[in-house]
Amino acid sequence: MSPPRTTILGNRLKEWRARHNMTQEALAQKVGVTRKTINTVENAVFIPSTVLALKLAQTLDAPVETLFFLANDLDNQAG
Repeated sequence: MSPPRTTILGNRLKEWRARHNMTQEALAQKVGVTRKTINTVENAVFIPSTVLALKLAQTLDAPVETLFFLANDLDNQAG
């Protein structure tokens, strides 16, 4: 029997932040959160609120569905 599939929220935040030559601190200041919040979102430890996700998308000039996507945890495992 295969393990149950869990959907996780993936993101391309680090990639888009790099495209804009922004540090985590600079992005955090623009959207009104701490650098640690940006770090935890980038590392998929924290799922941002809808408001934060929209602020990030607006700041990085990217559609929210480009920055964030649904991913199956089994799809992200090697093997």
